[in-house]
Amino acid sequence: MSNIGLIIEERPRQVGNFMVGRLLPFHSKRTVGPFIFIDHMGPVRMDDHENVDIGPHPHIGLSTLTYLFEGSMMHRDSLGTAVEITPGAVNWMTAGKGIVHSERTPERLRNVDKHMHGLQIWVALPKEKEEMEPSFHHVEAQALPHWEADGARYKLIAGEVMGHRSPVPVHSRLFLLEITAVDDHEVRFAEGLYGEAGLYILSGEVHTEGEAFGPRQILVARDAKQCGFHMAAGTTVYLFGGEPFPEERFIYWNFVATTQEKLEAAQQRWRELAFPMIPGEHDPVPLPTERRTTNQK
Repeated sequence: MSNIGLIIEERPRQVGNFMVGRLLPFHSKRTVGPFIFIDHMGPVRMDDHENVDIGPHPHIGLSTLTYLFEGSMMHRDSLGTAVEITPGAVNWMTAGKGIVHSERTPERLRNVDKHMHGLQIWVALPKEKEEMEPSFHHVEAQALPHWEADGARYKLIAGEVMGHRSPVPVHSRLFLLEITAVDDHEVRFAEGLYGEAGLYILSGEVHTEGEAFGPRQILVARDAKQCGFHMAAGTTVYLFGGEPFPEERFIYWNFVATTQEKLEAAQQRWRELAFPMIPGEHDPVPLPTERRTTNQK
């Protein structure tokens, strides 16, 4: 990406019973547009006795976006939703004033060898919407806008860019675009991008400003309106960003808010289990200071 302002490397973190690569937040760059959290999950192979079991945990002030490359995950939440997340589909859960969900290996896969690989993303809500009612939307892979241009395949996962709009119901102006280069491919945006922009390299190689960059890195642009880069054949990247918010965002555990007071109130609500709960699930994840393991989201 031309005009690189920052390079962020993945850092290992434990989530549940497997390791992920933490990309955002970063100490010198907490957000890119409204994107406030990105984990790269896997790729990991799990044996027949290994399963993902992230029990009921709460969120406020954000939307979660789960996007899998391989594997499946069973999502359940306090709205009564029960949906299996499969590769290429988008699960978009808006927490608003409060929601609880769990993520587990589906029953049909719990006793077989399996793989898991994907992205877990949080998008902060605008201040005027952080107390909105929670909601959940599942968008199948074939419903996402996709097109080809000059030896590359494009898929718009969320938001709007390049004259296309995703059906995922976002709450602010943003974009999350997958680009896969079949051949060597030069990416240029005739009208530029808007807000802030980051480029995550999943596989392959990106060339810009006379340098080569590889997987598990985010390149953050100094100026989103002047983004451009060259992709080697076989490369897949994710371009993301959008309009940043004027207010600072605070994070504690699974909570995002515009004030520390909202975070503290959410912590107390979870201690008292005053959030709405998931029907039939009885293993809530305790607050970080009150638990013995490190299975936070």
